[in-house]
Formats: sequence, C-alpha cells, structure tokens
Amino acid sequence: MKKYILILAVMLGLGGCDKLDELTKFEMDYKQRVVIPASAGMDLPFDVFTPKTETNSSSEFAVNDTRKDLIEEIVLRKLTLSIISPEGEDFSFLESITVFMSAEDLPEIKIAWNDEVSATVGGVLELEVSDDDLKEYIKKDSYSLRVNTVTDELLKSDHEIEIASIFFVDAKILGL
Repeated sequence: MKKYILILAVMLGLGGCDKLDELTKFEMDYKQRVVIPASAGMDLPFDVFTPKTETNSSSEFAVNDTRKDLIEEIVLRKLTLSIISPEGEDFSFLESITVFMSAEDLPEIKIAWNDEVSATVGGVLELEVSDDDLKEYIKKDSYSLRVNTVTDELLKSDHEIEIASIFFVDAKILGL
C-alpha cells in the first residue's frame, strides 16, 4: 500500500512541476514606430532606424516573479507591421523587408523578414521571425531596430509604421 501512495505522490509531484513551469513562462510586448520617407528610392535597399526602446526588463521580470539571472530563453514569437499613416494605405509598395536588432555590446542580429511582399497585402504585415535566443538583447536596458526595406513603388508621402513585437520568455523554476 505504501508503494502505491509513493507512486501517486511522485505522479502528482511531476504534474505539479509542469504547472509550476508554466508560471515561469510569459510574454513581453513592445511597440516602436518608424517612418519610411517619401520618394525613398525604388528597387534600392535603404535603412530606417527606430529610436532606442527601453526594455524595462527588470520590472517586467519582477512582475512575473523572476529575475534576469533566471531567464533561460527569450524568443521573438511575432513581429507585425501596421501602417499608421497615411490612412488607407497598404504595404504593396514594399518588395522586401528585413528587421535587425542591436543592443549595447552585442552584434546586430536578423530577427524578422519578408523576402517577397505580396502586391495584394493590406495595411498589416506579419513577418517571418527567427528562432534565435534573444535573452541577452532583452536583458539590456534598451535595444534598437534597423528596418531594411526595398520598395517597388515611389512613395508620394511619408509612411508611419508601427512595429509590434511579442517576445516569449522562459525562466527557471525557482532558480533550479
């Protein structure tokens, strides 16, 4: 009988660890804006930079009951572009787009892209994302994005774009 109680306790304990592990996984969302200038050139790559984005990672981690030293992995789960202005525009002017991330003392890394933007795309564009571990970038106080674009149309006006990114964070369970 004691053997069955021990097996039951172990099974419940393992199930509890899975539930506990889920409590150390969460998402962090960031939004930045960039402007693609009018007449930026056609069929030529050009770069647009975001201002530095404060990560507030320490406070984000604290809200989720963890610390920087307990983070196992941070992966970009989703990166979406939305046209803010001019109203009613779409991303059909883009031929391709690539987004790079950089942070102090870290090399620039490619995090998202669309190599062939559809001519029928709307005002929202979701990019393919890398599966690279970005924890060292997000653990910094701030990071910047460089957006490399190639257009296939001349732009008559500036296009303000919002970049919304969702990062998945996985932390160690109770420091184990």
